[in-house]
Amino acid sequence: MARDTSLFSGRPSELVGRQVAGYRIEREIGRGGMAVVYRALDLRLERTVALKLLAPELARNDTFRLRFTHESRAAAAIDHPHIVPVYEAGETDGVLYIAMRYVDGSDLRHLLDRRGPLAPSTTLRIAAQVASALDAAHEHGLVHRDVKPGNILVARGTDSDHPEHTYLTDFGLTKKSLSLTGFTSVGQFVGTLDYVAPEQISGRPVDGRCDVYGFACVVFETLAARPPFRRDDDMALLWAHQYDQPPPLTEFRPDLPAAVDTVFDRALAKSPDDRHDSCLAFVAALRAAVAGREDTGHPPTVVAGAAGEERPQPPPRWAEPVFRTPGPAR
Repeated sequence: MARDTSLFSGRPSELVGRQVAGYRIEREIGRGGMAVVYRALDLRLERTVALKLLAPELARNDTFRLRFTHESRAAAAIDHPHIVPVYEAGETDGVLYIAMRYVDGSDLRHLLDRRGPLAPSTTLRIAAQVASALDAAHEHGLVHRDVKPGNILVARGTDSDHPEHTYLTDFGLTKKSLSLTGFTSVGQFVGTLDYVAPEQISGRPVDGRCDVYGFACVVFETLAARPPFRRDDDMALLWAHQYDQPPPLTEFRPDLPAAVDTVFDRALAKSPDDRHDSCLAFVAALRAAVAGREDTGHPPTVVAGAAGEERPQPPPRWAEPVFRTPGPAR
């Protein structure tokens, strides 16, 4: 019997060391429901890239394949410092692939799992960069629809004023705004349940305000170490996004002023018309709500010393910057 030579004939790990469309796969660095991402070497230019291989069934759908090609080109055309550049997109051996810049850093998901909630100043620095990327995509008619910590990469910044450089990734599976819903033409839901907007769930048309909602869920989690809604099962979680009010952020972060709750109430409104008009507008409102607090994080807590004197308590770990000092560019 003839041997199956398809790229996906075995486990994704079996692709390590193989050559795919001019790229030699080195190791797996991430996976999702529709794709696996590898670190790979571009054999033509001798540069390291992130190579995403999509599930084979997607390539077999003519409508999806055409949309993938069109929108990958649209995403590649966006020249923005906080969007991971797309180098190439195509099809090989019946598998769709995207080659992108390889970012030497951690995604926000792993960062939060490792460190817990971040300081307001750190959160605002990261959020402003992601917001500018999302708004730039919206100006090009693209809606991300899957803003989540795993799609936000955090690398070392350039100096002490910019200790982190953040990239938004995974634009290859977006849809054109205004006319399309949260479902793909092959019947798959696009979005992650902790961060999905109500209009995506109900199948209504989506635009950039869909990303405002998902982005606000991510920022909420960055500050609270949990997304706005937690439920025992997926259906209850979908119901909560559509009908339940989010808990106040200050319930989990009493150190923050009550004004932040008002900002999140608007960003997480059930109707897109009631949300901020853009992601940067949301970040600006959040920055204004925390104005007047220490820029470098949580102020020290004063406690009594052994002899009755007062001495400052070291700030909690979440108040530390992601990168303490800038290092050499890698």
